[in-house]
Amino acid sequence: MKLAIICTHPIQYYVPVFKLLAQKIELKVFYTAGKDKHFDKGFNQALNWDIPLFDGYLFEFLLNTAKEQGSHHFMGIKNPDATKHISSFAPNYILVYGWAYFSHLKILQHFKGKMPILFRGDSTLLNKQSIFKDLLKRIALKYVYSRIDKAFYVGANNKAYFRKYGLKEEQLIFAPHAVDNERFSRKSASDIRLQLHIQEQKILILFAGKFESIKNPELLLNAFTALNLLNVHLLYVGSGVLETKLRSIAVGYRNIHFMPFQNQSIMPTVYQACDLFCLPSNNDSWGLAVNEAMAAGKAILVSDKTGSAIDLVRELNGNIFQSGNLEDLKSKLLELVSNREQLRLKGKHSEEIISSWNFENQVKNILNAIAN
Repeated sequence: MKLAIICTHPIQYYVPVFKLLAQKIELKVFYTAGKDKHFDKGFNQALNWDIPLFDGYLFEFLLNTAKEQGSHHFMGIKNPDATKHISSFAPNYILVYGWAYFSHLKILQHFKGKMPILFRGDSTLLNKQSIFKDLLKRIALKYVYSRIDKAFYVGANNKAYFRKYGLKEEQLIFAPHAVDNERFSRKSASDIRLQLHIQEQKILILFAGKFESIKNPELLLNAFTALNLLNVHLLYVGSGVLETKLRSIAVGYRNIHFMPFQNQSIMPTVYQACDLFCLPSNNDSWGLAVNEAMAAGKAILVSDKTGSAIDLVRELNGNIFQSGNLEDLKSKLLELVSNREQLRLKGKHSEEIISSWNFENQVKNILNAIAN
């Protein structure tokens, strides 16, 4: 049994899955975006992850002939020889990650009926659209998903999306969104608080990710400054187009800190330093930073437009506020930071909840889908 996997570029959340699958089945990953370093528009920089992304599995970079290359738009990936290279591997199954690229859609169309096509994506219905746009989207996506045989859904919001656009219950297999739980739970000798001169008894709120409107980091900053919390600090870790604006708002506040984009080997240390992780997204298909913070044993506060909220966040380990609602965010934030011992207990529950959201369960369900 041979499996061909179609993916844009090496992604730190997917490669561990490929490695585990390669121990059980013959596979080859075809990277479609090209060999160049991946430029992340959200972080506004080329990313070069400092964890191994090419060990333990067979892969090939396909030639990308797009004029403006990149995975941020539909025409950014064109692989004229894709079907030839995939066919030469002679797979029994194809697993495609994401359809919204010219080449990926072509691959779905070409191999439909020739072999079973598996699909993985994490889109949701959280972003409301006009009736007209919704109708057009429904027609287009029902066509796209008629090309696949089975889809792996990452959580409840993603499953609802697949059902709306034509997939039947028996076509859907749960394969949880996951991070390296063990790595993020591992205690580090490094001390972020010491570097930032934050005393151990102070509560630290963390936002880690892209400084862009979809993540809405400005709302958290506005809530924090309005509350004027004593003995509480706020740390932003990342980069993006909103960085200058965020820093300008924070001028004069000694309890607001910024760190630049940190690579994967450092991020567990960052999470370990905080008491509460907050993701105030306007529209986020999942938010894997939530998984990372939970694996690090931290309490969670997210908006209801964060895809993972319905699956991972409950009163036991944090809270959910109404997206874009400053007053609701202030209220939930104030409630959570009022008791540090409660934050610690919520963090323990986070670890328990996230333990089954792991790579092993994802791989097991992918293999079961192939076997059946």
